[in-house]
Amino acid sequence: MKKVTEETSNISILIAEDDLNLGLLLTDFLTIKGYHTKLCRDGKEALEAYRKTFFNLCILDVMMPKKDGFTLAREIREINPEVPIVFLTAKSLQEDLMKGFKVGCDDYITKPFSTDELNLRIKAVLKRCSNLSAPSVMGNQVVLIGSVEFDMGNLAILVKGEKIYLTRKEAELLKMLYENKNHVVKRDDAANQIWKHHNYFIGRSMDVFIARLRKYLSSDPSISIINVHGSGFKLLVDED
Repeated sequence: MKKVTEETSNISILIAEDDLNLGLLLTDFLTIKGYHTKLCRDGKEALEAYRKTFFNLCILDVMMPKKDGFTLAREIREINPEVPIVFLTAKSLQEDLMKGFKVGCDDYITKPFSTDELNLRIKAVLKRCSNLSAPSVMGNQVVLIGSVEFDMGNLAILVKGEKIYLTRKEAELLKMLYENKNHVVKRDDAANQIWKHHNYFIGRSMDVFIARLRKYLSSDPSISIINVHGSGFKLLVDED
């Protein structure tokens, strides 16, 4: 019998796992917890399922036939850059962790793991990401950062005539940097304000977002985002 709660009854989870026994175990466990689940046996099948159905969370095995988890995550991010992603892997190599963070994973679980651990991690990820479906609190202000126009309301920047749309967290991070330009934004402050939480995974995700913002702003030499060792980041704007 399903233990459906208000917290889980409206949550749909995509599971991409080629190990049928583990996939069925996860599906049965999460169904009992009240989640709606869809199990796919390879990356290609999972991508097709994602294109047809809305999911609140994706749980992706790293090593899968036809399309590996990292490739699948990148393609899912092209469809929806905000959907939370949790990777499952039998490996714990540092390079695998870095690959996961580069595609923007929200958590990373190494096999073997307990279903209770997975459930707690799912709850934590969903709680951190719950503000993604909330109305934007960015406001409608349009500001100039050097020669770059930052349209907060539309989560976009205009760079040399090209409009680039940002994810919600990219925009919130850029807004925080702008409001504190030429001053240090502490990592903990950014994590608590934007992610509402702070841990190792959020720290790595923040580094990815900072790298993206640097790339977006790189065409204007008067703008730079520097790392302040042991503290955080600083948006430098040469207004001369």
